[in-house]
Amino acid sequence: MSKPQVSTDKERIVFTKEMRRDYTILIPNMAPIHFELLRELFRKNDYNVELLRSEGHEVVDAGLKYVHNDTCYPALLAIGQLMHALESGKYDLNKTALMITQTGGGCRASNYIHLLRKALVKAGLSHIPVISLNLSGLEKNSGFKLTLPMLKEAVALLSYGDMLMLLSNQVRPYEVNEGETDRMLDSWIQRLSAQIHDNKCAKYEQLCDNLAKISAEFAQIEVQKRDIVKVGVVGEVYAKFSPLANNHLEDFLRSQDCEVMLPGLFGFMLFKVDNRLEDIKLYGGSRLKASVVRFLINYMTNIETVFLDSIRVTQKFRVPASYQHVKSLVKGVIGYGSKMGEGWFLTGEMLELIEHGYENIVCCQPFGCLPNHIVGKGMIRKIKGVNPIANIVPIDYDPGATKVNQENRIKLMLAVAKERLEAERANIADYQNAAQHAISSLCPEEGCVV
Repeated sequence: MSKPQVSTDKERIVFTKEMRRDYTILIPNMAPIHFELLRELFRKNDYNVELLRSEGHEVVDAGLKYVHNDTCYPALLAIGQLMHALESGKYDLNKTALMITQTGGGCRASNYIHLLRKALVKAGLSHIPVISLNLSGLEKNSGFKLTLPMLKEAVALLSYGDMLMLLSNQVRPYEVNEGETDRMLDSWIQRLSAQIHDNKCAKYEQLCDNLAKISAEFAQIEVQKRDIVKVGVVGEVYAKFSPLANNHLEDFLRSQDCEVMLPGLFGFMLFKVDNRLEDIKLYGGSRLKASVVRFLINYMTNIETVFLDSIRVTQKFRVPASYQHVKSLVKGVIGYGSKMGEGWFLTGEMLELIEHGYENIVCCQPFGCLPNHIVGKGMIRKIKGVNPIANIVPIDYDPGATKVNQENRIKLMLAVAKERLEAERANIADYQNAAQHAISSLCPEEGCVV
């Protein structure tokens, strides 16, 4: 085996073209449905990627072993998951690489990659290359490249992931035949995975056809609608989507007989692209860059339109708001210049959830996540000023926070939600009784028609 190539400028191990042939690339999991599809995209492009699914205290302990406990909880978990995998004995450590995102923004996520390399040095594994997954050209590797076709297909896969997550969450609490929703979900993941390898997923005609079929098939699942508490989940992107980070929040909410709504990843990515345009508007910048950003926004908006129309045509599901509508909701509430981490978009997601009947909201935030505490927890009072029915509970997630305490705080929020639901049922019953009494008084004789 050739000697690992070391970059002279940053003293890091570069992932080379030679490594691409026989190295296994490990990636931490975040959004289970979306990442299943993205893994197949990497595999189709000849990257031997493995998605890690390890959970539990072992992962947290591995993170605490190599990362300071004051560090962002998602960093601790992602690095813990990777280091736990390396120490498991399952992989050839001379033919293993790691991949982690590098945002390049003001969030601490920009430094995850440096913390991971520091952990590798501490573990005596500094020869293992770490691949930066970024769109800003922060780091380059000769053996890994995000091409335009890959990015185009990744955008399509995000829309599929959002669709499957959205519809399964809207159907699962009401299904007549238990498990039918999950079987449908698994079936579509398999079908889409096969299409990825056949180079079909990203084609516009196939995208339209797939999204329409997904909606139609989920609409055919037999359901029995009933009044249950509806809960939206927002927050820092990793803590919001990762069951490892939020202690399987979705499963807990479903165990409490709730319908769960998670705003998707597609809108978040649109927000990240749109931020570039807001920077130019606020601070000035290249016209060429602005033109490219507008092209990307238009391209993603077209996909979003197909996505929303595919759901709307069934007339059976709650249709999420468009990105531009969410953006309009925050006017007068928070400025568009607030864009670190989830920025104003997190506030917008809460306002949009309330607008669609999910006024009960869990805001997931890593302890000490400054952007999230400002645009999430910090905006609750203002949101309640706009929508008094808002019932929001912020939950901190970190190694020292206990699951029992988190769930008890959520149960207090749900208690308020259930009281409101019972009051609504009582009001409806009173109205129906009053209406029946009025009809009876107008037409006391049997067979009389009002």
